[in-house]
Amino acid sequence: MVLQRASSPASPVTITISSGGKGAAEGAMGSSRSMGLTSPAPRHSLPNNLHSPVTASHPSGRASSGGGSRYCPASASRDEGSEATSEFVHYTVHIPPTPDHQPLPSPKRSFISGTIFTGGFNCVTRGHVMECSADSSSEEAGVKPAGMVCQMNGCDGKAFLCGSSSPCECDFMICRDCYLECIASGGQCPGCKEIYRGVSDDEESPEEEEEDEDKALPLTSMAEFRAGKRMSLMRSTKAPSDFDHNRWLFETKGTYGYGNALWPKDGHGGGGGGGVGFKGFDEPPNFGGRCRRPLTRKVGVSQAIISPYRLLIMIRLVALGLFLHWRIRHPNHEAIWLWAMSITCEVWFAFSWLLDQLPKLCPVNRATDLSVLKERFESPSVRNPKGRSDLPGIDVFVSTADPEKEPPLVTANTILSILAVDYPVEKLACYLSDDGGSLLTFEALAETASFAGVWVPFCRKHDIEPRNPEAYFSQKRDPLKNKVRLDFVRERRKVKREYDEFKVRINSLPESIRRRSDAYNAQEEIRAKKQEAAGGNGTEPIKILKAIWMSDGSHWPGTWPSAEQDHSRGDHAGIIQAMLAPPNSEPVMGFEVSDKNLIDTTGVDIRLPMLVYVSREKRPGYDHNKKAGAMNALVRTSAIMSNGPFILNLDCDHYVYNSLALREGMCFMLDRGGDRTCYVQFPQRFEGIDPNDRYANHNLVFFDVSMRAMDGLQGPMYVGTGCIFRRTALYGFSPPRATEHHGWFGRKKIKLFLRKNTMGKKRELEDDKEIMLQPTEDGDVESQLLPKRFGSSATLVASIPVAEYQGRLLQDLPGVRQGRPAGALTVPREPLDAATVAEAISVISCFYEDKTEWGQRVGWIYGSVTEDVVTGYRMHNRGWRSVYCVTKRDAFRGTAPINLTDRLHQVLRWATGSVEIFFSRNNALFATRRMKFLQRMAYFNVGMYPFTSIFLLVYCILPAISLFTGQFIVRSLSITFLVFLLAISATLCMLALLEIKWSGITLHEWWRNEQFWLIGGTSAHPAAVLQGLLKVIAGVDISFTLTSKPASDDNEDMFAELYAVKWSFLMVPPITIMMINMIAIAVGVARTMYSEYPQWSKLLGGVFFSFWVLCHLYPFAKGLMGRRGKVPTIIYVWSGLLSIVISLLWVYISPPAGRFKDSMNFQFP
Repeated sequence: MVLQRASSPASPVTITISSGGKGAAEGAMGSSRSMGLTSPAPRHSLPNNLHSPVTASHPSGRASSGGGSRYCPASASRDEGSEATSEFVHYTVHIPPTPDHQPLPSPKRSFISGTIFTGGFNCVTRGHVMECSADSSSEEAGVKPAGMVCQMNGCDGKAFLCGSSSPCECDFMICRDCYLECIASGGQCPGCKEIYRGVSDDEESPEEEEEDEDKALPLTSMAEFRAGKRMSLMRSTKAPSDFDHNRWLFETKGTYGYGNALWPKDGHGGGGGGGVGFKGFDEPPNFGGRCRRPLTRKVGVSQAIISPYRLLIMIRLVALGLFLHWRIRHPNHEAIWLWAMSITCEVWFAFSWLLDQLPKLCPVNRATDLSVLKERFESPSVRNPKGRSDLPGIDVFVSTADPEKEPPLVTANTILSILAVDYPVEKLACYLSDDGGSLLTFEALAETASFAGVWVPFCRKHDIEPRNPEAYFSQKRDPLKNKVRLDFVRERRKVKREYDEFKVRINSLPESIRRRSDAYNAQEEIRAKKQEAAGGNGTEPIKILKAIWMSDGSHWPGTWPSAEQDHSRGDHAGIIQAMLAPPNSEPVMGFEVSDKNLIDTTGVDIRLPMLVYVSREKRPGYDHNKKAGAMNALVRTSAIMSNGPFILNLDCDHYVYNSLALREGMCFMLDRGGDRTCYVQFPQRFEGIDPNDRYANHNLVFFDVSMRAMDGLQGPMYVGTGCIFRRTALYGFSPPRATEHHGWFGRKKIKLFLRKNTMGKKRELEDDKEIMLQPTEDGDVESQLLPKRFGSSATLVASIPVAEYQGRLLQDLPGVRQGRPAGALTVPREPLDAATVAEAISVISCFYEDKTEWGQRVGWIYGSVTEDVVTGYRMHNRGWRSVYCVTKRDAFRGTAPINLTDRLHQVLRWATGSVEIFFSRNNALFATRRMKFLQRMAYFNVGMYPFTSIFLLVYCILPAISLFTGQFIVRSLSITFLVFLLAISATLCMLALLEIKWSGITLHEWWRNEQFWLIGGTSAHPAAVLQGLLKVIAGVDISFTLTSKPASDDNEDMFAELYAVKWSFLMVPPITIMMINMIAIAVGVARTMYSEYPQWSKLLGGVFFSFWVLCHLYPFAKGLMGRRGKVPTIIYVWSGLLSIVISLLWVYISPPAGRFKDSMNFQFP
């Protein structure tokens, strides 16, 4: 405590109570005794008042090792006090003289008594008692009385002895209160700076006394806070009886000081301190916010939208029930077969709509707070004094298989966007899986690693967005927007020129590799001929292999175009190459512009993340399981080389559009309750799609409506890319906690704790095996079974508990049972050596997965074309939760096929995978009780929706049949039928409008989705059902080709693929439906117009439904026209054939009546 007395008796006396700053300690003019304080005020809440004693004295304090909630002793040294000054503040009490302007009488040894209270959530509420001498010349001079008196500055208490000596060997005298302060602040002696030794048994233990003190002042719990039970400790003091405190506040307009009740503005409240209301006061700082602020928050949809939405669902459900009941009770006996087909389709459509609509009852939105993430994991603290990043590591997987369909330039831009993300460099590793084993991809990656040395520092220096060079330099907006550095234009021009040269090198790689290989092969051929000539009479000519050569003059161990033995696409060795080694743990700053440095990188970290090329081994006779097998090979490789506890997987054409996307995903993983999150799924956004989105390539109804709705249940499904996984969840472990749902609709919940509680126990990493997540639901799994599940690699098995430990939440978070201490992940990564790479090679061998659970329980699941949905389903089935992260700026962007044929084949692959799921044990009907009822319904709909195509095909032909026959699905267009039809249609439109409202999509996007639902339902989905049945019944395997990724070229039309017509037999059903309905409309109109008794109601009904079908098929018909209305010949041929066949069939079924009846009858031979 510091006492400052003004020269004038009318001046206020200012008392500054500090927590041990060097300025306060050395300038103390009185004595002080402290009672173990707890400060609720963070450092950033210092007042801005220049006249405040706090601002004038520049105090400093030292944080304690107990969590940062205690004051340091007032005698903290200069060195200690300057170590950490960012945790606490000093309190200032402004005490002016009394209204009578008379100083208080004080004896020779009198003290001014007062108490400052501190406290908050999870903080001990205590009072700090201040005592100082008013008139003591010896104390004003800073002289302490000799003898058994505390030698701490500002304290004259009786010295504390351990037995017959002082607590420390240096004989520094200290009282019990100051000794407890030192123990709480780290246990160092203020005299010699050594750690205090334990006291003898005959004295009371200071720790016990501190425990007693804590028992008297318990932590403020949330329940006590809500109930108004605030506990405090104060030493009551009484002011003189003639002092009117209220009058003093009114006349002096004083303040109450600095606390969490009122927080004054500059000038101690300005002119409104004691005036009306709270004038002159600011909102108090958030004292306890640092440890309590969440990383994420859930934002529900407004009740003004979601309540009518749910009500409309119920109304439409009732309307459908009443309509179907009426339809069944009123059959059309004149066309009973037409009525039976229509009612069957309508019942199925109602069931399908119910499966699709009920999981949408609870949509949610989520938001993240990146400032809290940075403050919690990357700010200096007691356990992390240097402020190193405490974020867990992330391994990024990029997969490619064919450099012809997936251009290397597209893959290179994706890699560059990953290397430049805003995430700690030493915590990031990127792995490229080349399932084709191509030298072109290998050398393109080497060029990418070289160019990254220029691109990544440029992005960090100027905050470039997006960090994909092709996307950045192709932007139409002003590149100077929000750029303030003077050298930006010059450096951007240099980097642009360097990138153009980089593109030239990438695009010339195929020709360069061919020429190089031809030259080496020619040399080998000349050498072989010389050996043959020198050998004399050789009976067998020497065979010259058409090999592919690397730049160092050695054979490429991957695939060759000649498909030689050990060098074909299904027969080649495994390859691992670290293009960029793991970076140092300390930042490496760049240099000024020179011959070696293209741009000025002074003050910019020029380190690059680790970059690894991986091509797994392939041999004949082994099932390599396509993309799922490649992903599992990367999981094992990364576990040995970097072992990041989290994994992000991207397709080669999906680049990082938002450099903060990884941080936003980690907010959900590291927040309270994040240990139950198995993955964070980001929405897929696409570029290069025509403005009208003819074939619904954006798929916004699924990504912004269905996925948001599933996020309100147990989480969205995994869609194959743009997903951050928890590594232990991929390993097949169960979550730490799960909930089983019993009873009707899962209303009865039973909570399960699947891990042992180690709260309060200190364990080393080696002992954490017994608290690991169990691979199966039974808890008695021995660690000896791990090699049987994960393979024979001891290094891989040993990395599992390490990844599980690093992926834990911080133990400081409330409610965390098993957590890791803060600062545990600031240890530098071990360097990469040859033995580690050799071990990684062994785990990507073709036979490593034999007799293991890889692909069955562990990793990506095999056996389905849509392995992504099955993998996410298995995690949800074990009780995990997932999160849907929609960022303000798109997290990732990719490309989508805009050609009609490619789009139909893509939908065919998805639908075939759904049929496989339906006929497998991954059907949601067999889900465990750990999956919520509505979540189970959503997964069941994933396997059911392709079968709707069968009923959709029939229903699209029924209007034409009605027009041909002159009959209708009902006997007449009665008022009841029209009212039901109007109610069902109106509720559907209103539901669509409300979905548009809470999801943010547009009406145009919703309509495009409806159109392509019918296009896909009449083309790709029936073929998928047929293929799925063939696989289940006959065992016919299904093979698909990769979707071509377009390489960007500014000189070509970016929408040229949109107008290209590639014939496919998937187009036959939609063409047939269009032709039948157009002919039927013409026949129906002609019959009605020339009929003696025209039935306009039946004509109107048939034409209305035929027109509904043709409106949905309009994008398909437009796609068949090609560019500028040039219809391919094949379309005319098929149209003519279909028209002739339909006409002949109808004449045969219903010949015309009249006098020429006999001559018009005919029979097929």
